[in-house]
Amino acid sequence: MSSGPKPSGPAPRLVMKFGGTSVATVDRIRNVARHVAREVRAGYEVAVVVSAMSGKTNELVAWCKEASPLFAQSEYDAVVASGEQVTSGLLAIVLAEMGLKARSWQGWQIPIETSDQHGSARIQAIDGARLDAGFKRGEVAVVAGFQGIHPETGRLTTLGRGGSDTSAVAIAAAIGAERCDIYTDVDGVYTTDPRVVPRARRLERVAFEEMLEMASLGAKVLQVRSVELAMVHRVPTTVRSSFDDPDDARPGTLICDEDDIVEQQIITGIAFSKDEAQITLRRVKDKPGIAAAIFGPLADANINVDMIIQVVSGDGATTDMTFTVPASDYERARAILDAQAQALEVERIEGATDVVKVSAIGVGMRSHAGVAAKAFRALAEKGINIRAITTSEIKFSVLIDAAYTELAVRTLHALYGLDRA
Repeated sequence: MSSGPKPSGPAPRLVMKFGGTSVATVDRIRNVARHVAREVRAGYEVAVVVSAMSGKTNELVAWCKEASPLFAQSEYDAVVASGEQVTSGLLAIVLAEMGLKARSWQGWQIPIETSDQHGSARIQAIDGARLDAGFKRGEVAVVAGFQGIHPETGRLTTLGRGGSDTSAVAIAAAIGAERCDIYTDVDGVYTTDPRVVPRARRLERVAFEEMLEMASLGAKVLQVRSVELAMVHRVPTTVRSSFDDPDDARPGTLICDEDDIVEQQIITGIAFSKDEAQITLRRVKDKPGIAAAIFGPLADANINVDMIIQVVSGDGATTDMTFTVPASDYERARAILDAQAQALEVERIEGATDVVKVSAIGVGMRSHAGVAAKAFRALAEKGINIRAITTSEIKFSVLIDAAYTELAVRTLHALYGLDRA
């Protein structure tokens, strides 16, 4: 439930973001308007950030490809950004019908200034003055997410995947919002995917660092860039369900500073990513510069490499090198490495796409020894072979055969007591 207005001083501000499924039809937009009205009644000055109606962006992308296989990225942005423009206008119309003052804003009108990297632009600055003026007039600001403008060219830009989440957090930081509420089709962040572990629990609070790891390791609730922004600008962010009854909405999960979490678990959640592929280079010459020769061309091709393992032979002359790449980049990575196999003096290159990365995340790992070792024993007892391991201060990940995904997730979820309320 909303915490309500502060007792004195200026009205607190709130940013509410609604994704494509939440605004998929006009009826659902009316439901969104009821959520907004609840927060206005509670005393907030509200900015709402909306995505395109579900399926519309894909339709617009398809039209671009039908028009020409070699389209200008700047014109692509002009087309696909129109989806959010439609939604913002419709929500403003519905809010007005309910008796609330509201107006729609496009990214360029605020303006949200971005880099000129069309299709995946980065937000560089937001001037909140026009939104401030709207709040003084008692208006709800309905902002088209996912879009901005490059100030030098004057061209409309889009922010790439998860762009509306990123827009919402950035606007919250710019206007000094008390909180940013991200409304989705789930009612919060869970200890793991409830479809895999029915006893998974909704978390009341998650630290920014934990959420950043969970988002990057397979949890689909929030996009990595939005969590990064929230952490940098210290914007408390809540994940909530738009499908709750607006008059009896659940509180969701608060993403906040670690210091704001009273009872900290050792492990907060288990994430898994099926978008993984493994590549192994057998009997590579062990000499200075070989790692740069292997990974440099992959970096130049914007292929992210993870979980690197190097095993040197007994005589020290050769090494086996194993690493993972996103499954979507596997064929490109293989082609780059195959083209250089002779120059690298690789005996052979092996690959596997039937692998999954399973990760355990928790800031409590900083102060507890043996957390990962406990997991390795538990997985071994279940007959699960670990292909690769990577660790950081607050997480560890294992690469396993895809067939063992559910067993591994359930094993680790129970091992760390996440089944217990």
